[in-house]
Amino acid sequence: MSNIKIAIIGIGNCASSLIQGIHYYQDSNLDKIIGLMHWQIGGYRPGDIEVVAAFDIDKRKIGQDVHAAIFTEPNCTTIFQPNLPESGVKVRMGRVLDGIAEHMKDYDEARTFLLCDEPEPTEEEVVKVLKNSGAEILLNYLPVGSEKATRFYAGCALEARTAFINNMPVFIASDPVWAERFKEKNIPIIGDDIKSQVGATITHRVLTDLFKKRGVKLERTYQLNTGGNTDFLNMLSRSRLASKKISKTEAVQSVAAQRLKDDNIHVGPSDYVPWQNDNKVCFLRMEGKLFGDVPMHLEMRLSVEDSPNSAGVGIDAIRCAKLALTRGEGGILEAPSAYFCKHPPKQFTDDEAFQMTEEFIKTDGKNIYEMSDYRSGQGEPPAGQRGM
Repeated sequence: MSNIKIAIIGIGNCASSLIQGIHYYQDSNLDKIIGLMHWQIGGYRPGDIEVVAAFDIDKRKIGQDVHAAIFTEPNCTTIFQPNLPESGVKVRMGRVLDGIAEHMKDYDEARTFLLCDEPEPTEEEVVKVLKNSGAEILLNYLPVGSEKATRFYAGCALEARTAFINNMPVFIASDPVWAERFKEKNIPIIGDDIKSQVGATITHRVLTDLFKKRGVKLERTYQLNTGGNTDFLNMLSRSRLASKKISKTEAVQSVAAQRLKDDNIHVGPSDYVPWQNDNKVCFLRMEGKLFGDVPMHLEMRLSVEDSPNSAGVGIDAIRCAKLALTRGEGGILEAPSAYFCKHPPKQFTDDEAFQMTEEFIKTDGKNIYEMSDYRSGQGEPPAGQRGM
């Protein structure tokens, strides 16, 4: 089989971990299979993914080979696969729009973006690059709050007829208008806002579901996160966090036995700590009542390298999108979206989403949505979410 050809928007820490992982898992050494949810999906291994186009706005990355650009400042994630060979793919100037927070211009150059002064591409130019490169799937790794920029690239994906994986919390897959546009063109989309492999949100969801299954009444909870990468620096601008907070909060609320009042749940970024670099520290607290109305509380601290934590999920999302393309399926890929993303169009428990995704991978996809509706007891799926 030929490689899965992808294009990436934003050559930051997440792209760095993804590309390093593609090469780290090139061989079938069993010692290296650790860290993957699936070694093969549809016959494709992680090493069968190929980057054929890349966009960024930092002048230190524009014009560089993408394999060199991923190790360029302000990237600060762990390097676990150094000395990559040249890819032959140069990073191109992208569209800025709202892709950079105003306050980031005042920080140390090693910590923030250095905006390139090259002309920004038009939609027609981006579409031409996607088509000429042979890109089958476009991955969005823009910073939180890049609402206009995300919609610009989603529109480019539609015009170029490339599948779209929305890894960040601007609502595209979960917006009925955008979902309908992808359905009409029969183009697969997975979104929104990628979950980590074992991160703050997935852990918070599992514990919330555990409280429900074990009969513990959850009364109050918070999730506080600190980190030192450009994502956390960007999120110091609270005006950019509206969709992020909705995405993370709804991911937890959706698996609770009863929705908590707004005053009793706080989920979101907390602060930027430069020396943490790409390490993310999460503090969870959950308060509730168990047998006999007796109070209990749980506190947990989770420390993870943020970008590698999402890369394995991204590799699975890419291969599921490729499956859909091969099968001729378009519109929202409900099962992968529910399993891989914090804010899918339709929420399921992680156990349900896992089973749905396994069925999506193993079958022809025709019965996935009927099965998901059977589990949720909600009859017919919404318009635009049924497999083609």
